Amino acid sequence: MVASDAHLLQCYRYIELNPLRASIVADPRDYPWSSHQYNAFGEHDPLIRSHAVYCELAIEVERRRSRYRTFVMDTITPEETDAIRIHLQRQHLYGPDRFRRAIEAQLGRTVGPRKIGRPRKSALPSKPLSNQESLL
Repeated sequence: MVASDAHLLQCYRYIELNPLRASIVADPRDYPWSSHQYNAFGEHDPLIRSHAVYCELAIEVERRRSRYRTFVMDTITPEETDAIRIHLQRQHLYGPDRFRRAIEAQLGRTVGPRKIGRPRKSALPSKPLSNQESLL
C-alpha cells in the first residue's frame, strides 16, 4: 500500500531499476521481465495494463512514454531507494507518518513499524505472584 501517486511512481522506478542495481543489465529496457519496455517504449505485453497514474503523465502516448523514461532514469537518491527497500522488507505502508496514522485509525490497529526485539522488563505488566511462587 502506498500513500500517493508520487509514491506509486517511485515504486515503479525502484522496481524497474532493480536489474541495474544488481548489475544484471546496463539499461532497464534490456531486462525482459519488466514493465519498462511497455511503459517507456510501448512494446506490447498482454499481461500489462496501464495504471491511471502512469496515464496521467501525459495525454499523448509518445509524450507519456518520454516522460516516463526521463522519470525512471532521473537520479534516484540512496535515501529514496533505502526508504522503499526498508518498507518492503518490513511489509509496511510506504508514505508519510500521517498516511500510516490514517490507515491505523480506519483499521483500529497498528500497521506501522514497531520497536524491534523484546520489550524491556520494566515495560512488561507485572502480575501478582501465586501462593506457590511466593513460597519459593
